[in-house]
Amino acid sequence: MIEGLFNARRSTRDYSQKQIPDEVLTEICRLATLAPSAINAQPWKLYAVTGDRAKEFIPLVQTGGANGWANGATAFVVIQSLPPHAIMRGERRVTNEPFIPNDIGILTAYLTLAAENKGVQSCIIGLRDEDGIADFLNLPKGTPFPLVVALGYASEDCPVTPKRRRDFDKVFSLIK
Repeated sequence: MIEGLFNARRSTRDYSQKQIPDEVLTEICRLATLAPSAINAQPWKLYAVTGDRAKEFIPLVQTGGANGWANGATAFVVIQSLPPHAIMRGERRVTNEPFIPNDIGILTAYLTLAAENKGVQSCIIGLRDEDGIADFLNLPKGTPFPLVVALGYASEDCPVTPKRRRDFDKVFSLIK
């Protein structure tokens, strides 16, 4: 059930060296793109980096000595944010621009849950070298990459700690 998936998914920072099959990685990304988005603009492009290229990519998420654990990840999904899109609704022009960060967040949630559903663990990375990533992907400097998701299979001795959440009544109110 979905609650079991929500409870199982956590930020994993200790990976085995077992490679994620290309078909599994592709399916995780395909499922992520089923995420909803404002005006259905789907303002993203995903790049799955795996194999030897993943090893070359690791320093791009270790700026300032952070994320040393990323050395163990066997794949990364780089999320590119695409330019805003507008449509006409009658006489009114509607743009997705203010909603792009929300859409990227929803896509990322779908991606991490799709990965967990396939038995692949993940960790969302916000600290990254965007210009370095652009160079790595042969894209122009200034291309926005708001998030990167590290993927891999958790090591056998990866600690699984219980989820700690604030009391539900402190984060939820039912208003009638």
